Amino acid sequence: MIDPEFDKRLHQAAGAVEALLNELLGPAARPGEIARPDRLVAAMRHGVLNGGKRMRPFLVVETARLFGGATEPSLRVAAALECIHCYSLVHDDLPAMDDDDLRRGQPTVHKAFGEATAILAGDALLTYAFDILADDATLLSADRKVALTLKLARASGLGGMAGGQMLDLAAETSTPDEAGIVTLQAMKTGALIRFACEAGPVIAGAAEEDLQRLSDFGRKIGLAFQLADDLLDLTSDSTTLGKAAGKDAAKGKGTLPALHGEAWTRGKLADLVQDAEALLTPYGADADILKAAARFVANRKN
Repeated sequence: MIDPEFDKRLHQAAGAVEALLNELLGPAARPGEIARPDRLVAAMRHGVLNGGKRMRPFLVVETARLFGGATEPSLRVAAALECIHCYSLVHDDLPAMDDDDLRRGQPTVHKAFGEATAILAGDALLTYAFDILADDATLLSADRKVALTLKLARASGLGGMAGGQMLDLAAETSTPDEAGIVTLQAMKTGALIRFACEAGPVIAGAAEEDLQRLSDFGRKIGLAFQLADDLLDLTSDSTTLGKAAGKDAAKGKGTLPALHGEAWTRGKLADLVQDAEALLTPYGADADILKAAARFVANRKN
């Protein structure tokens, strides 16, 4: 059963970030831009403004709130992160990658706008994320902006999400061992979730000990998120997921549920949630929403 206060906060964060992204992805050129091509804007909006739980933005907002961080900068960092996440989905769905026709129950960007436009939409979203962070409208000190930019670049690039996608493609022809699967998942999925949990302490100027504790929390729930995703791919259907189900098994990809089975996976998810909650013990009831988030990640249905 979903914690009602968590559910309320999740929807509040999603609504606020959605409204900000709607504004940021408007048709009018910003200072320094020359023009915004209509078709590219439409494709970017299709890839971003199509629902979704906005879990990563929620984690940015709530981890910042835990340490007294201001809401407006948190929302802008959350929007930047969501641009990165959505760019990755646009590119992952391409025929050269996962070749998906549906995303969140809607046609994928390349199905709606063509492959070339989808590639450009992803490129533009990736770039725009760092535009949002650097903009004067993101009311943070220069040192905090630099720290966030470096962390987001490393979480999303060669040694993070993009590198993880490369490992994922390689896993279609050569099944990795368990350590390789864990590394792949920590990069492809876990790195952005870890960043989301680190961003809040950086925004708020929290102590290094707090930053490390929330980073560890992010690692735990990042693995839980991917384990739950892999489990859903094995046990759910396309209608419930809003995207194709059974893809990993069809491609022979190595996953921990495929390696150990459903019962082991559910036990591992329970352990990860327990570990994640324990990391938040020093913050008492102030961290209850983040604890509920850990439980939600592990037990989600789509």
